[in-house]
Amino acid sequence: MVIKFGTSGWRAVIADKFTFANVRKASLGIAGYVKAHHSSKKTPPLVVIGHDTRFNSREFATAAAKILAANGVKVLLTDRDTPTPVISYQVINKKADGAINITASHNPPEYNGLKFSPYHGGPASPEVTAEIEKRAAAIKKDIPEPAVSDLKYPIEVFDPRPEYFARIRNLVDLETIRKAKPKVVVDVMHGTGRGYLDRILKECGCDVEVLNDNLDVLFGGHPPEPAKDNIGKMLSEVKKRKARLGLGVDGDADRFGIVDESGRFYTPDEVIALLFKHLIETRPRLPKVARTHSTTTLIDRIAAKYGIEVVETPIGFKYIGEVLQTGKCIIGGEESGGLSIANHVPEKDGILACLLVAEMVASGGKKLSEIMDSIYKEFGRSYPGKINIKLDDAHKARLLNMLAKHRLKDVAGMKVVKMAAVDGYKYTLEGSNWLLVRPSGTEPLIRFHFEGSTAANNKKLAAYCHKLIKAVESP
Repeated sequence: MVIKFGTSGWRAVIADKFTFANVRKASLGIAGYVKAHHSSKKTPPLVVIGHDTRFNSREFATAAAKILAANGVKVLLTDRDTPTPVISYQVINKKADGAINITASHNPPEYNGLKFSPYHGGPASPEVTAEIEKRAAAIKKDIPEPAVSDLKYPIEVFDPRPEYFARIRNLVDLETIRKAKPKVVVDVMHGTGRGYLDRILKECGCDVEVLNDNLDVLFGGHPPEPAKDNIGKMLSEVKKRKARLGLGVDGDADRFGIVDESGRFYTPDEVIALLFKHLIETRPRLPKVARTHSTTTLIDRIAAKYGIEVVETPIGFKYIGEVLQTGKCIIGGEESGGLSIANHVPEKDGILACLLVAEMVASGGKKLSEIMDSIYKEFGRSYPGKINIKLDDAHKARLLNMLAKHRLKDVAGMKVVKMAAVDGYKYTLEGSNWLLVRPSGTEPLIRFHFEGSTAANNKKLAAYCHKLIKAVESP
């Protein structure tokens, strides 16, 4: 079996390709990588290992820890399921060579995954994952589980929470939240965010209603992604309890979902734009903002007012992380629900995102809807959309081949101004409209991202996406 890393690690169906044998193989490839790139000859390499709440995640993490420890790598294993951004921060905090995270993030419950982060704590670059893939592919036999006597170093179990909480206190104005004490509904989606987001808000004196804080490997019957379709209970509870905010995180707490006082769901595009402007007004000014090329151009209009450069990246937070690591980027985000800020980890942090929204609402005395309306009034409204359609490999290839061979001159009746084939096919259209077509790196899906300058154009672009699918599915 070939282990292949996608945009955010290697993911596969549990007991199909995601097996203990393959986890051990991938872990041995990582052990070889960190030893080859470890700079000190006096100390052994160090790797942090954590996991989410999926079926057997703890056991998979322990299997990975044993392989590394048996092959000369010191291991710090988290004491319980742990959010991705917390693991990322501990790589930096412990000056580790990297981290292994057993997680499939927001994917359906039948999936699990293995993510490697190098020394900087962010997602691994394609060059790093390619080397790990090559090392894993060179292993031709199944690797047995090492006995305790085979471990060159004992596996150290530790609690990563206190140091992460200390970091959050330096990044978020918790005192402002403490003074306002907003009523908040928190949905942790049966994932790693429990005892993190809710605990910090309770310590600030907030009236917190916590949803789905029990362990459930089926995540209540839907993917643990805080998208509108998956958080119906939070939407209704915010209205029922007359809360000021609904704050949600996905299964590994690196993505966010935000609901305002009326029970309205805010797209990640809107949240990133809101926090971008809030950080401009409350933090030291930095010269750059980063977004993926599937993220709203509302950010560009805000950036233009303040003279801030927009860095557009391919999809994958690894690319946003690279910009954040320069120290010159105030915020970086992607429309799939991930963001981070300056002086933090170059990795998505849903806990931080939720707390910054709470700070923003607490600081101005305005409702979230009022803040959003003021941004639309000043910078104009955009109408982004996203459609994911299941498509097997043959039909995905057929669609991409069609787009490669036939250069489109117009899309949904709008003239193509520019086409880029960097990560799928992105068509910049007249009048601030655009369409991106790209295959998923981890699932049998084709993804359409688009933005209309009007609601009517948004509908035209959505209809065009379905038209493309019909074209490749027809005999």
